[in-house]
Amino acid sequence: MSFPHHRPRRLRTTPAMRRLTAEHRVAPADLILPAFIREGLSEPNPIASMPGVVQHTTDTLKRAAAEAVELGVGGIMLFGIPETRDAEGSASLDPDGVLNKAIRDVRAEVGDSLVVMSDVCLDEFTDHGHCGVLDSEGYVDNDATLEIYAKMAVAQADAGAHVLGPSGMMDGQIGVIRQALEEAGHVNTAVVAYAAKYASAFYGPFREAVDSQLKGDRRTYQMDAANRREAIQEVELDLAEGADMVMVKPAMSYLDILADVADMSPVPVAAYQISGEYAMIEAAAANGWIDRRAAITESVLGIRRAGANLVLTYWASEIAGWLRES
Repeated sequence: MSFPHHRPRRLRTTPAMRRLTAEHRVAPADLILPAFIREGLSEPNPIASMPGVVQHTTDTLKRAAAEAVELGVGGIMLFGIPETRDAEGSASLDPDGVLNKAIRDVRAEVGDSLVVMSDVCLDEFTDHGHCGVLDSEGYVDNDATLEIYAKMAVAQADAGAHVLGPSGMMDGQIGVIRQALEEAGHVNTAVVAYAAKYASAFYGPFREAVDSQLKGDRRTYQMDAANRREAIQEVELDLAEGADMVMVKPAMSYLDILADVADMSPVPVAAYQISGEYAMIEAAAANGWIDRRAAITESVLGIRRAGANLVLTYWASEIAGWLRES
């Protein structure tokens, strides 16, 4: 029997009924707030292409972290922008460099009340903007880059990061970092693998956020948007190398990839709602073309529905505030 015995609308009749029968929910603890800190600032610097997002000073970053704790946000992912860059990204290894200092400052502010995560990548620190060091032909040298990643990872763990996020898409990066952490005694420092990170047109605002020096593109190391099965291979390799969590990036145009990874992953799956996704919704809302809050909520719920346990989103604290209100 079908209609009239089956009327799916019965479970949509009231807000209370819809809440009761919802298959997926967003909670503050599911959310991770990406945050930028720039060396040498005396006040926060707004990012024009990401309205509401700033490059932080030490004090404003600590306040953002404390606010995230108060709102119940799950974690914060830190990105550092140094004053001085070079071809090897050497500022990334300085214990007193912008990112390592930020990790210490945030840990001192929030302790273990917030999962403090940090970006293990050279793109913010190199004068050429690539995620690794270049060989004589201008090609990113995978294995030479791994040697630096290992040192970066230990430096960030020494500074107090709970979780490291190697985002450069170098082959073997998870295994090298895991080994370096073990040898340095950081056996409890977790690693979230940017396992399926695609070369995307939607990273543009992020490059303003980190004052990227990139010339060209990253298509020789980030994944091709046309490929789906390859993502599973990348995830399997990172899992075999010791990843504690895996990530799909971007989220919006790769929800099929996210669903594939969620179906097979034995560890938590994260997805990054990237800068271009943020910028498009903010721009459309500013023009009155969409309902801002409804669009933000729906976009994050869609990422959760596709299978993400954790969502990196620049709206993390704002969404958490909305959830508290309701």
